[in-house]
Amino acid sequence: MESIARLSFNPLVPALCSLFIGVPAQAYDRTAIVDGPVRAQIIRVIDGDTLLVAAKPWPQQTMEVYVRLRGIDAPEMKSDCASTRVAGEQAQAALAAMAGEQTEIQLLHISGDKYFGRVLADVALTDGRNPAQELLSAGYVREYGGGRKKAETCSFW
Repeated sequence: MESIARLSFNPLVPALCSLFIGVPAQAYDRTAIVDGPVRAQIIRVIDGDTLLVAAKPWPQQTMEVYVRLRGIDAPEMKSDCASTRVAGEQAQAALAAMAGEQTEIQLLHISGDKYFGRVLADVALTDGRNPAQELLSAGYVREYGGGRKKAETCSFW
């Protein structure tokens, strides 16, 4: 039976992520990158740029972890602005449609995210597509290279 470690927002996350990334917890550096691939299954689409997956970093081990898609930012579904919320729901629906019946995905270039409890990664779908690039090309999300986000206005773009 596979062991499941559920990562959430708690102080143990840096230590657990250090196991995933392979560095001692005290030396944890969220910019360290694991090339991958790490096999995973999508459990749930959280929003337009985040997935909850069951990653399989080691034989007979499964780790549930939130994965932020590298390079994009989706509109916030909990925005005060109705048009931003609608755009966020559209981005989530588009990602969910892409995820569809994916039996297995691959996580690549995995690193820590600015928020503990999730990782940042490139994702390859079973059919080889990169959902971040697909969402960006379709106009559901904007490019995001990290750092501070723009102040929210009532228009995501």
